[in-house]
Amino acid sequence: MLEHIFKLKEHGTDVRTEVIAGLTTFMTMAYIIFVNPAVLSETGMDRGAVFVATCLAAAIGCFIMGLVANYPVAQAPGMGLNAFFTYTVVFQMGYTWQVALAAVFLSGLCFISLSLFRVRELIINAIPISLRTGISAGIGMFLALIALQNSGIVIAHPATLISMGDISSFGPAMAGLGFFLIIGLVTRGVKGAVMISILIVTALAVICSDVQYTGILSAPPSIGPTFMQLDLSGAMTVGMIAIVFAFLFVDLFDTAGTLVSVAQKADMLDLHGKLPRLRRALLADSTATTIGAILGTSNTTSYVESVAGVVAGGRTGLTAVVVGIMFLLALFFSPLADMVPRYATAGALFYVAILMISGLVNLDWCDLTEAAPVVVVCLLTPLTYSITHGIGLGFISYCAIKVISGRGSDVPVSIWVLAVLFLLKFIV
Repeated sequence: MLEHIFKLKEHGTDVRTEVIAGLTTFMTMAYIIFVNPAVLSETGMDRGAVFVATCLAAAIGCFIMGLVANYPVAQAPGMGLNAFFTYTVVFQMGYTWQVALAAVFLSGLCFISLSLFRVRELIINAIPISLRTGISAGIGMFLALIALQNSGIVIAHPATLISMGDISSFGPAMAGLGFFLIIGLVTRGVKGAVMISILIVTALAVICSDVQYTGILSAPPSIGPTFMQLDLSGAMTVGMIAIVFAFLFVDLFDTAGTLVSVAQKADMLDLHGKLPRLRRALLADSTATTIGAILGTSNTTSYVESVAGVVAGGRTGLTAVVVGIMFLLALFFSPLADMVPRYATAGALFYVAILMISGLVNLDWCDLTEAAPVVVVCLLTPLTYSITHGIGLGFISYCAIKVISGRGSDVPVSIWVLAVLFLLKFIV
């Protein structure tokens, strides 16, 4: 049956290899079951319900990706998107988490439409590579700032806006330890380095009585507090258009970049350098996002950590299905997830930030008309505490710099349209 569904022999693999690859991928991305509830619960969402929604959305996304697209690509609620959900849409803009979930749901529907009508390629090709790089790096810097705040390493200051906290206190010290552990373990090639770090810091917090031990295993919490709680009527406003677009925009490029990266590593590209069954893969991603919003979590996306499974030999959707099964088993570890303090996940956030910022190495720094807008996005995304503002100001600066430099013809029409829309949003 497995041979018929996944065509294992055709892809030069077998069940044992695919299972090992799936377990490897899960170990590298399982940190999301601790981090996502910690981030989204700050909005007032029930942490237990978000934990269940995270595991279920990830499992559903993996099953669809594996069974429909037959790709060894795992899915789960995305980092950066959950930060945008919490710190920008809810905290800064003042929307309720129910309205934010509705925005995620609508972005998922838009993503499905783009995938069905093959508009994705037009959108991706219209955005300059430099801006795509800048958006990813800007989100990375945003995550880094959040990690520093959550750990207490960076605090508010009335004169300078921010300042250094008491790094000798328990929380900041444990956050630093967690980050150092991740980097050290990753460098040594240890699978599951991020999750191991989170568990070690949590264990130290329990031993030092900073966190109360509540157990490891239990029946899954109720998903009732977040299930079907999206407020669609509250999302039907002009102001939500930019938010839905930001969710869609980031998810679209994150998914496309991840799929290409994993496919290249797995040698899955065809003779023309294109991905086979790409439409199915995109539908899997967008469908998982839509279902995840109904369950109660931010956008579900493809994880670049899937490369770890590919390196271990994964070549078919069976790898993704194994990851999905592991996420279902993780449902019974909710007490452990509840014990994880914010500073224990700070190291993971900072590590993900480094991965996202590293893309700047490919930027043409000699061309200031390309580099300057990227710096605008990178700095203003965290400093305005908004991914939307960072993207908008990046588009506006890109158009302005190109025109003043006498290279206005380099700007695609779509960027002009987006820049004008963002400019109107800021003015009005």
